[in-house]
Amino acid sequence: MNTTVKEWVAKAEADYSTAIRESKVAEAPNFDAVCFHAQQCVEKLMKALLIHLGTVPPRTHDLTELDRLLAPVSTQWSWPVQELRFLSRASVSVRYPGESADIQDATESLNLAIRLRERLHALLGFPT
Repeated sequence: MNTTVKEWVAKAEADYSTAIRESKVAEAPNFDAVCFHAQQCVEKLMKALLIHLGTVPPRTHDLTELDRLLAPVSTQWSWPVQELRFLSRASVSVRYPGESADIQDATESLNLAIRLRERLHALLGFPT
């Protein structure tokens, strides 16, 4: 595994740790941050896998676009697109005034990130 892939994975793990840590805050948790960092973890792991498979990922935050790029280069990659859409929307929409994540959004985002992280780690050959 090359250095660039390892760097992407390290950054993804930092986002994952932040999402987990914030989800455990008892007083005034930041559900927006949980959603954002959950998505960021998955995005970075998807980009790491693309690089690992010889494809340069675009500068995008759209998980469905990364999914479309992974499909032709990895016969082992498959994920329900509606879940990727949810995670992308949950992280972007709450970054602006007028929208906020609630505990259900944060819980679903984190659960998706946990499952996706496990799958992407397996494809990268990393332990979870």
